[in-house]
Amino acid sequence: MQPRVQVSLDVTSIDEALGLARQAIAAGVDWLEAGTPLILAEGLHGVRALRREFPAVPIVADLKTMDGGYLEAEMMARAGASMVVVMGQAHRATIKAVVRAARDHGLKVMGDDLAAPDKAACARMMEDLGVDYIVHHTGYDERREAPASPLDELDRVVRAVSIPVQAVGGLTIEQAISMPRRGAPLVVLGAPLVIDAESFQAAPGDVAAALGEIVRRIRACEEER
Repeated sequence: MQPRVQVSLDVTSIDEALGLARQAIAAGVDWLEAGTPLILAEGLHGVRALRREFPAVPIVADLKTMDGGYLEAEMMARAGASMVVVMGQAHRATIKAVVRAARDHGLKVMGDDLAAPDKAACARMMEDLGVDYIVHHTGYDERREAPASPLDELDRVVRAVSIPVQAVGGLTIEQAISMPRRGAPLVVLGAPLVIDAESFQAAPGDVAAALGEIVRRIRACEEER
């Protein structure tokens, strides 16, 4: 799979999300993510606003679904989402329900391995249940309590599945750019480049220019392969 660059809109207002999204799309980003803070603050309205503004751009709804899988996925599909996120630590029935809703409503499913005791096994299980992508995730709180990185188990997860992998959680810009070469072609850009990790607001500085340079470098790496 060719690399796809995704921006996490982990802000808490529609206006801020739209402003950041406009800069991201202008910089060449492929996918927009309605981050969990945005969904908690604005709900379906945030996803609908992104869809109205960007009718042709894939939108990830980072629901982190743990239960009620069919209904949550269906609601986000009707709001305009292209992809939804279900947690690998959810019951298998929930993962299957999200996958079923996705097939019924034209969605793709991202399976998140956050907090799984064996992330490679979790990723393989989610692939077997029909998810389309793996989110290999080291959480915000986890990283604040003890040193941890998605790089720690990335190679095992990539080897365990045949579907595309995305690595998330405290990566530096250089690490994010290297992800396609590591077998994880879905590159996520969020805190601290785009979002201030402490305040969940847009980071200061020229975000558009920084994003544009990162996208350019990721594209250049793909051309070299």
